[in-house]
Amino acid sequence: MSSVKMHADEVEIDESLVGRLVAAQFPQWTDLPVTKVRSAGTDNAMYRLGTDLAVRLPRTPGSAEQIGKENRWLPHLAPHLPLAVPVPMGEGVPGEGYGFAWSVYRWLDGADLLDEPVVEPHDAAVELGRFVAALRRIDATDAPPSFRGGPVGARDDDVRAAIRDLAADGRVDADAATAAWEGVLRLPQWQGAPVWSHGDLLPGNLLGREGRLSAVIDFGGVGVGDPACDTMVAWTLLSAGSRDLFRESAGVDDATWARGRGWALCFGLTAEHYYRVTNPVLASVGHRAVAEALADHHRTT
Repeated sequence: MSSVKMHADEVEIDESLVGRLVAAQFPQWTDLPVTKVRSAGTDNAMYRLGTDLAVRLPRTPGSAEQIGKENRWLPHLAPHLPLAVPVPMGEGVPGEGYGFAWSVYRWLDGADLLDEPVVEPHDAAVELGRFVAALRRIDATDAPPSFRGGPVGARDDDVRAAIRDLAADGRVDADAATAAWEGVLRLPQWQGAPVWSHGDLLPGNLLGREGRLSAVIDFGGVGVGDPACDTMVAWTLLSAGSRDLFRESAGVDDATWARGRGWALCFGLTAEHYYRVTNPVLASVGHRAVAEALADHHRTT
């Protein structure tokens, strides 16, 4: 991936810094080699530590709180989930000129689905649906709010700005996108109790091995609220041919499904708008999400 900064407040992180942090705070791992992990991730930098560990460091102040949340809640969630998730091995503190908490995890083998798509998309759709349903059933007492757990309409200004600018660049049909988005704003909102959602089920946060889905990573956005955001994977990753299998496996009602498509449209427009220069890989995921959401909207109206 490009080393171009994606955020105005992004800090410098490199192998040397990671090595110094590990040596100072986890001396038992001092002699392990540090290797940068190629990733389209936007909130955290990832480094492999030896063969069995991974180091995750926030890029910005806004993503720094994710570390404590993952360390607190992943052990609570993991036993109830049907796919592998990151296992925290140690939580670091600011040091060596780096100002945020950071964390060490057990390394999960596999390639993210941006680099290595699954060869059995129907099986992946069912497995993802089961994961979403299992997460939703876990006890949510004292859980933090999901960063996508509130009404998608709260992103209205950002979405309209994205439509305006992307249309000016010829990347989106402004009339079609605006009509679909205004339909999203009219949808009934979640009235149930807050439930768990991952919050960021994108292809780059899903790992595959030998052609099959094997793990879900990056729980920085995990929390409780409206579960609709976790269905946006139906448009960011899946196709029309496997989407219904995911929905059936996830057990999603009509209103939640429609809000999930709204989240896919919102994510797609804003991601392509924000990252089209600095992170073209993620921008392309956004572009696909918009195309799939608009096509699905057209089929159902």
